[in-house]
Amino acid sequence: MVDKVYPDAVAALAGLLRDDMTIMSGGFGLCGIPSALIEAIRESGVKGLTVISNNAGVDDAGLGLLLVTRQIRRMISSYVGENKTFAAQYLAGELEIEFNPQGTLAERIRAGGAGIPAFYTRTGVGTLIAEGKEVREFDGHQYVMERGLRADLAIVHAWRGDTEGNLVYRKTARNFNPMMATAADVTVAEVELLVEPGQIEPDSIMTPGIFVNRIVQLVNVAKRIEQRTVRKRA
Repeated sequence: MVDKVYPDAVAALAGLLRDDMTIMSGGFGLCGIPSALIEAIRESGVKGLTVISNNAGVDDAGLGLLLVTRQIRRMISSYVGENKTFAAQYLAGELEIEFNPQGTLAERIRAGGAGIPAFYTRTGVGTLIAEGKEVREFDGHQYVMERGLRADLAIVHAWRGDTEGNLVYRKTARNFNPMMATAADVTVAEVELLVEPGQIEPDSIMTPGIFVNRIVQLVNVAKRIEQRTVRKRA
C-alpha cells in the first residue's frame, strides 16, 4: 500500500512544484482554502503560475500571499474583489485574468474531472464572455461553448480524511474543493482531522481516495472571517 501521509505541507509538495505550472486551489472566499499548502508554495519560490480558483484570497491571506511575492502570472477566477494587490497588478498589466461566471467556472472544473473536453451554456451569450468562442443554437436558444479545465496540481482543504485519502468537507468548504480534487494530474489534500481507514462512514465520503495522492494533517487551523458583519446590541 502506498503511504500517502506526509509530515508537513512542504514535504507533501516536494518534487511536484515547478515554474509555469497550473494549480487549482479550492475553497470559497477564505473558507476551506488550503492555507498551509499555499504557504508552502510561497516558500518554494516557484513562479509564472497559472492559478485556477474561485477567488484570489485577500492581501495577507490565501492566494493573496502568492500575489504579494509575484509568483502568479495568470488567474482563472470568478470573483477577486477583496484583493487590492490583485487589482493593482491587473491594472498595471502585470497579471493576466480570465474571468468566468461562477457557475461556469464550477462546471468547467467538474467537466475537466469527468473527462468532458467542452460543453455548451447559455450563460455569457452576447457578452464579452462569449468573444472568440463558438456559439451554437439548440432548441431556439444560443449557447456558448466552454472548455473543461484541468491542472497539473490541485491543492484542497478537507475537514476529515483517512490515510487512504478519502475526504469529507464541511459546509462552505464543499465549494470547489471536491471537484478540483478530480481535475488535476496530482491532488494534495490538507486535513484537519486524520483518521484510520474505516473510521469514515462510506456514505459520508465526498472525495474517494483514488483521487488523492498525498495528505498532510494540519497542526493549527486558523479560520479567518473574510467580511465580519455585526450589528449593535439593543
